[in-house]
Amino acid sequence: MILHTEVTGQGAPLVFLHTGLQTGLTDFEQQADFFKGAYQIIRPDLRGHGSSVSDEYENFFEDSATDLAETIEHLEVGAVHLVGCSLGGLVALFFAKRYPHLIKSVTLSGITPEKPTNWLDLHRQDMDMQKGLLENQEACQYFDRLHRSDWRKLIQLGWDENWYPFHETKGFKGIGAPILYMVGEGQPAERKGALYYAEEQVRIAVIPFASHLVHSEQPHLYSLTLEQFLSRSDGL
Repeated sequence: MILHTEVTGQGAPLVFLHTGLQTGLTDFEQQADFFKGAYQIIRPDLRGHGSSVSDEYENFFEDSATDLAETIEHLEVGAVHLVGCSLGGLVALFFAKRYPHLIKSVTLSGITPEKPTNWLDLHRQDMDMQKGLLENQEACQYFDRLHRSDWRKLIQLGWDENWYPFHETKGFKGIGAPILYMVGEGQPAERKGALYYAEEQVRIAVIPFASHLVHSEQPHLYSLTLEQFLSRSDGL
């Protein structure tokens, strides 16, 4: 599936993968503006989001990785710097492991390395929040305008307590490119990844005064850190 994608600028290709229920144009806005003068900015809508219409979500992460590979090959940009957060971070991880030849570097945030001991409680809290969202008429109208697919089905994917791919987030085996893991200090389960992922090829950045959505909660600090990482990765 070729994803609906916004492409701007010139330079080395830099792909941003948005969080759940967002789109290429509604997420990573500050970073797209920050890097637009030095990189070719590529912002796809993941399947079922925005204008990437789909109702096939059973193998969401595997299929999304394939979608991204087909899209990058369609754009003929070669290997890319890949940046993703939360849902987009999980897709980035799947993609980097399965298509390492298309990766120059990968930057991840908003992912959890191993199942927390209180996972069931966290999952229940997320479900309650999502069900509350579905009862919010104003929010539903907003997402109806934003997405051409049935975004409610995307939410329901997360209602399975085993939906999170911990078998993939437990390590980065198979990724030969440089890796940056950024995490907000206010997210305990994700913050453990700063130690968990402390491998030789992984760069770690713990961002203060931020939680799950580091790139939007501390956009300037996030961008400066990413800039340093990309400049070193480009030099390899």
